[in-house]
Amino acid sequence: MSGRRTNVYADAAHLELIRAAARRRGVPAAEIIREGIHLAALSYRVWDERLDWPTFAGGGAPADSAAVSDAFG
Repeated sequence: MSGRRTNVYADAAHLELIRAAARRRGVPAAEIIREGIHLAALSYRVWDERLDWPTFAGGGAPADSAAVSDAFG
């Protein structure tokens, strides 16, 4: 993915945390910032379709070891 240059305002304290993390990892601070932007974008993503996850009958109570053994042998 090609990048596009943009300006972002950040507190000095946040920038110092980013620089320190970059030094520890041995990467440019820009890489930490790009990773943060990526994670923020993912956290606000909305799916077009519902997830079709399987559901199971039950009362919602956690299963004890005997119930698990009975179910899986």
